[in-house]
Amino acid sequence: MKNKLSIPKNQLKDIIDLALSEDSGKGDITSELLIPAGQQAKADFTAKADGVLAGIDIVGLIFARVDPAIEFKIHLEDGTQLKSGDIIASVTGNARSILKTERLALNFLQRLSGIATQTKQYIDLVKDLPVIILDTRKTTPGLRLLEKYAVRMGGGQNHRRNLSDGILIKDNHLAALRARGMTLEQIVARAKSRAPKKFKVEVETASLKEVEEAVSAGADIIMFDNMGPSQICRALQKIPAGIKTEASGSITLENVRAIAETGVDYISIGALTHSPKALDISLEFRS
Repeated sequence: MKNKLSIPKNQLKDIIDLALSEDSGKGDITSELLIPAGQQAKADFTAKADGVLAGIDIVGLIFARVDPAIEFKIHLEDGTQLKSGDIIASVTGNARSILKTERLALNFLQRLSGIATQTKQYIDLVKDLPVIILDTRKTTPGLRLLEKYAVRMGGGQNHRRNLSDGILIKDNHLAALRARGMTLEQIVARAKSRAPKKFKVEVETASLKEVEEAVSAGADIIMFDNMGPSQICRALQKIPAGIKTEASGSITLENVRAIAETGVDYISIGALTHSPKALDISLEFRS
């Protein structure tokens, strides 16, 4: 099956093999005891709730890894807005192989679709405003690229993929360097002087004073950490044109609209990946 996930094949293989090893143990003892070795079956993946689909391609890759003879047919592509009752995909083949793969396939599909669904909820609340919704690095260890893919399926965009993907001076960087007697201006200036040309320097700020210092030091992007709408509005008054701004920290479905209305360029939301509700999807055998 073709990899449509834009994730390196070797990395996908490692993710799938680790998950299979974790779930299979020494074998599916229940199916091996009860299901004849050659029995064939057909089953459908069905949405049990409305949401956004993500992860159907990796489900196909998992089935291919377990049993290449299985026929896996996708009916709806990732990014599709699902309605309860929609048939997402069908699988035909050895019953034992399908049963061995069932829980693992659903774990991926339900979690990734949950991420995509929650992302779409945030997007819908601010879609008429010129703000970009971003994820964070608050992802399940080992599954970051898949979870960030799911964010894109929900209409969001990705922040840093990893620590080498951008310069973001956070509170603990500041604390460590302030212990050496450096000011925020000096810290930002050091980063800008040492950064490769292609990198912009982003600095996290928690007060209006820090915003002023970051502006003075020439930060390219200023993040407002855990600031409410009124404080963000005051901070934006201190930032000249050309400097991008990002709100982050304690962003919820209840306050994202108010944050977006301040005029920030980006809103980064850890909840997209660290606490989504899994989308209800089932795999049911057909008689």
